[in-house]
Amino acid sequence: MEYLPNIIFAILLIFGIGFFAKNVKKLRRNILLGKETDVSDNTSKRWGNMAKIALGQTKMVVRPVSGLMHVIVYVGFIIINIEVLEIIIDGLLGTHRIFAPLGSVYDFLIASFEILAFLVIVAVVVFWLRRNVLKLARFIKPEMKGWPKSDANWILYIEVILMGLFLTMNAADYQLQQLGAADYIQAGSFPVSQFITPLFDGMTASSVILIERTAWWLHIGGIFFFLNYLYYSKHLHILLAFPNTYYGNLKPKGEFSNLESVTNEVKLMMDPSADPFAAPAEDAAPPDKFGASDVQDLKWVQLLNAYTCTECGRCTSECPANQTGKKLSPRKIMMDTRDRLEEVGRNIDQNRGKFVEDGKQLLDDYISREELWACTSCNACVEACPVSIDPLSIIMDMRQYLVMEQSAAPAELNAMMGNIENNGAPWPFNQMDRLNWAKESS
Repeated sequence: MEYLPNIIFAILLIFGIGFFAKNVKKLRRNILLGKETDVSDNTSKRWGNMAKIALGQTKMVVRPVSGLMHVIVYVGFIIINIEVLEIIIDGLLGTHRIFAPLGSVYDFLIASFEILAFLVIVAVVVFWLRRNVLKLARFIKPEMKGWPKSDANWILYIEVILMGLFLTMNAADYQLQQLGAADYIQAGSFPVSQFITPLFDGMTASSVILIERTAWWLHIGGIFFFLNYLYYSKHLHILLAFPNTYYGNLKPKGEFSNLESVTNEVKLMMDPSADPFAAPAEDAAPPDKFGASDVQDLKWVQLLNAYTCTECGRCTSECPANQTGKKLSPRKIMMDTRDRLEEVGRNIDQNRGKFVEDGKQLLDDYISREELWACTSCNACVEACPVSIDPLSIIMDMRQYLVMEQSAAPAELNAMMGNIENNGAPWPFNQMDRLNWAKESS
């Protein structure tokens, strides 16, 4: 019976990490359903972007209020993991505050954890008020109804509970240290939880131990729950922001990639020695699909983007099309891509590793043509994203499909392209008549 708590903790740890690893494997499988793309260039710049954007939060603080609050929560999440490491070791070995021999360093660490935990609670309350009381415009868009809104609030509630349990655990521990209870050695500094200890005045040591142990178990159990909840939540960006910023597009904004298949066709047309009527070789690969109509047609980096989306809405709030009442929301583009990818993943799971056509696709079933053609391709959404997500690349790939596979561009665009082809300009005037306006003005 002496080692029963350690055994229970080990089982909890194995299940928690095992379930998380299973979700990571599924996540990787889904992302790699996308097309291969070369992102091995300029590794030094990629590492620099990851350090600056994901670790340094440089794009987050562009908006000072939400940026500062997010940095507090982010730093708290990173640093308090040191405390989680101590809890895991204590749980496995049956020790209590195993890092206590660090002395003054340990006192500083615990004090830092407590201050950060308190600041996290303050920041989370501010976030909740902004979403549910002030109702900032970017949090009440149509795509943020239902689960996305509930998910954002649940995350805030979980963070408050975890920080509250941490402070309660420390307060009870501090009280037991004052009572001289066995195994509760004098260790740590408690600048915040010391104000909770008066609640335990008059309680017996056994009652306070029960509170401390209950808070300890609920705290670490809650962390394992939160870890595995990430896969189903927008907070997956906590983990994916790092690879996403590393693999982010390094090209200048506004530089679009040419389709290789189209480039090859143009080269063939310009080659005087090529036979335009020659039949393709028997072993030649089938022609590529132009653009994208479903998630499997997108690049794997774009699918990584979809899973990394924080649903913060900065992209949508900066989008000129959205600001003028158009249906387009770059955030919805990313959320729809992720939802369709999840649907495809479930299809594969249900059919023993193979995708069975379900009569659906990203185009029309999730993202409408109206949304795609509302985009001005200004890159405002790309510039605004704090974790280097590129909604525009998905929009442009789906536009390519509409134009090159379905000839389904809007009439105005077809007229313009016809004018460019026939007149060398977007306007419906013959090249010889271009300067007629000058003659008329004279």
